[in-house]
Amino acid sequence: MRHRRLAGGAMVSALAMALVACSSVNGGDPGTGSTDGGSSSSGGAADGAYVVVVKATGIGWFDRMEVGVNEWADETGMDAREEGPSEATNEGQVAIIQDLIAQQPTAISVVPNDLAGLESVLKQAQDAGIVVVSHEAVGIKNVDIDIEGFENKAYGAQIMENLGECTGGEGQYVQFVGRLTNGSHSEWVQGAYEKQQADFPDMTRVEDPIESEENEEVAYNKAKELLAKYPDIKAFQGSAGTDVVGIGRAVEEAGKTDSICVMGTSIPSVAKGYLDSGAIDKIFFWDPAMAGKAQLAVAKILAEGGTIEEGTDLGVPGYESLVKLDGADNAYAGDAGVAVDLSNVDQYNF
Repeated sequence: MRHRRLAGGAMVSALAMALVACSSVNGGDPGTGSTDGGSSSSGGAADGAYVVVVKATGIGWFDRMEVGVNEWADETGMDAREEGPSEATNEGQVAIIQDLIAQQPTAISVVPNDLAGLESVLKQAQDAGIVVVSHEAVGIKNVDIDIEGFENKAYGAQIMENLGECTGGEGQYVQFVGRLTNGSHSEWVQGAYEKQQADFPDMTRVEDPIESEENEEVAYNKAKELLAKYPDIKAFQGSAGTDVVGIGRAVEEAGKTDSICVMGTSIPSVAKGYLDSGAIDKIFFWDPAMAGKAQLAVAKILAEGGTIEEGTDLGVPGYESLVKLDGADNAYAGDAGVAVDLSNVDQYNF
């Protein structure tokens, strides 16, 4: 079936969340560590710093987040920066956070590769009196506040609504996640799967979610394998910012840009070439720069003795009136989602 190209538009609703005050902490053994595993630290942390620890460096998504971190530092006069391992591993993030604890920053915010894998080191940070914030991590333990761009299952359902339109509501499809341990990715694909089951019963998910390791080349190679295994496949959903680009390349090489729908999370600067060719049909995202600023704004409010609650305005576009999310007592979201296809991709310069 030749699929239709879809128009872009704003998307995603932010949903419910829950209030928690910044916890006071007792002095504990903060632990020590080393960033020999590939930290991108640009220098030693000064006391009082605000540090965002991302999944990995050298990825377009987190390059854009660093823009927001640097802008926030300039706008507030605070010492803030981004760090991350060279590869998206839990071990790399743990090593960086351990090293930071020893340096006593004011706050650490983290975008986790593995929610459970970070809980122990984040407890060390809290016990050392450091404010701890997270992003893409609803339900993670030992953080003061988790801040999201939107409600995660609603985001996944929105992607499936568009994917179902694109396929005509039928055919085989596959979902990709960066890591099977990634909480937000799991919620996105679950929300999409539930939407498919309810509204597109003639579509069939032919595999459990496929792990791309947050790596474009891995996504490309796995997509090629799936195209060979399922020659009649109609759609792919990607979660990591690199997924749809790797998938799109495989689809383009197979000459199936008009018969397979490819949608998922990415940003225009990464996906535009494949949007132009038709190998990717639509991308969904929230501006990583604004997400970086939102994490830091939350951290600053908590560090200054404030609280985050329903309706809090972080002073960041898309995060002007937070809502409390279900399923966690300390998770809040903005309304920052965007959907982009070829018709509106040029409106975004990142």
